[in-house]
Amino acid sequence: MRSRFRHWRLHGFEPAYADFGCDGPRSSGRWGEVAAERARRFAQRRFDEDEFVASAGLGVRRPLRFLAWKLDLDDGQTTQLARVLERLKLERAQASLDLRRAAAELADALESEEFTRAKVEAANQLRASAAQRVEAAVAQALEELHRLLEPEQRARLAEFVRTGVVRI
Repeated sequence: MRSRFRHWRLHGFEPAYADFGCDGPRSSGRWGEVAAERARRFAQRRFDEDEFVASAGLGVRRPLRFLAWKLDLDDGQTTQLARVLERLKLERAQASLDLRRAAAELADALESEEFTRAKVEAANQLRASAAQRVEAAVAQALEELHRLLEPEQRARLAEFVRTGVVRI
């Protein structure tokens, strides 16, 4: 550690850029713990949202470009695939919105002077219906993909799903 940082460590403060010194990564320290906690919370939140909506986003950053390249799609197939992916994206966005509405309803039930079980049941019903709609949209998308793709393209897509390259 460089000597100019030593007095900060003596007083319990470490600058954020001290990690990048010649000592290598730290296993402890206040700033490392804060960063680790933030990363854990972010990862958990993303995991929870993905788990609820059944990973309807196909699991790659640019699914249309990726699938058109890997499956060697022609222009007509690419256009139809774009429509399928857009429908999935919209359904997933709607499910995310429904999740936030359900959370707001649960918070309202907790804030009210008198607890009403009907508000909680309405929020649970909203969450369940959102999950069912996403599952139905995924099933519809898979059916359309099956009709759209040639047998060898379907085999490649199935391999991507099995290996985890693409999540459906």
